[in-house]
Amino acid sequence: MPINVKLDEMLHARRMTLTELAERVDITLANLSILKTGKAKAIRFSTLEAICEVLQCQPGDLLAYGTEE
Repeated sequence: MPINVKLDEMLHARRMTLTELAERVDITLANLSILKTGKAKAIRFSTLEAICEVLQCQPGDLLAYGTEE
């Protein structure tokens, strides 16, 4: 998958759990887990916006294009 999701790194940097993010963004833990593992095929802009707001980051901090893991 050429789009890499760096949600795990951002959560670690913010000292936040996936469960806490799910509660604050009002998304199911299962859906966030799918996103975190890179198995998601799409993400809504409203979801991306909510995650960025909670984590105080830019979309480019969460998503990267390339082959690196």
